[in-house]
Amino acid sequence: MSWFGDWDPALVGLVGLLFGSFLNVVIYRLPKMMEAQWDRDCAEHLGQTPTTQAPTFNLMVPRSRCQACGHTLGWYENIPVLSYVVLRGRCKACKASISLRYPLIEIATAGLFALCAQRWGISFSTLAWCGFAATLLALAMIDWDTTLLPDDLTLPLLWAGLISAAVGWTQVDLRTALWGAVAGYLSLWLIYWGFKLLTGKEGMGYGDFKLYAALGAWFGWPALLPIILISSVIGAVIGIALKFSSGLREGGYIPFGPFLAGAGFAAMIWGPDHLQTLLLGWIGG
Repeated sequence: MSWFGDWDPALVGLVGLLFGSFLNVVIYRLPKMMEAQWDRDCAEHLGQTPTTQAPTFNLMVPRSRCQACGHTLGWYENIPVLSYVVLRGRCKACKASISLRYPLIEIATAGLFALCAQRWGISFSTLAWCGFAATLLALAMIDWDTTLLPDDLTLPLLWAGLISAAVGWTQVDLRTALWGAVAGYLSLWLIYWGFKLLTGKEGMGYGDFKLYAALGAWFGWPALLPIILISSVIGAVIGIALKFSSGLREGGYIPFGPFLAGAGFAAMIWGPDHLQTLLLGWIGG
């Protein structure tokens, strides 16, 4: 269904631009909220009582501020992309540099939302896939920064995929989505334990299992093999590049979540059927 004709992608993309600004907040604050909760849980387990009450910190409070000087941002400093351009990528108060990643995430979210509207028009399918894209982008960036894939994002993404399949918002029937979730989780779980038994080391985290299960729910079990192979290729290329550029973090560990997310975006953009055809082409020669 199209409400505004050719303007659908532009209008939905504008919504994505605004939502991308919120994603920046989620990417920065959610890991810190998790760490604070872990600290509180540890203190409670040890029978300790915090001597001071920590200030409220969540996705809404406090207002956004400069990480260098603490300057609270006005509304005009929070306009997606435009504020970054006007301020020339620097804090208004202390002139500290603002990461280019903030406007890039806003632009990426806008582009993904516009793509969904271009393909599905103004519909519940577009709403579902926009939610998928935003959540996947947040997971990729959080995992890259912290090596964490929060349950607060992976589990809703998994359930949303199953529900979307059940009500017909995706091109996957519920049975295929359900077995995609099961196969996605179990396959990486078995690889994890096989690797751990052989080497005594953990090759990945449980968040990877849940993310792969979520991708299975959204695209169905036939798409799992192309997704894991494409994510492995992307990971190998980036890993080699980082090794030669001395960009590997301490211990040489690279989170796998961003590469799973990259393959998930590829499946959304080109479709899992195309990924399977591409995979068969690689195998065939």
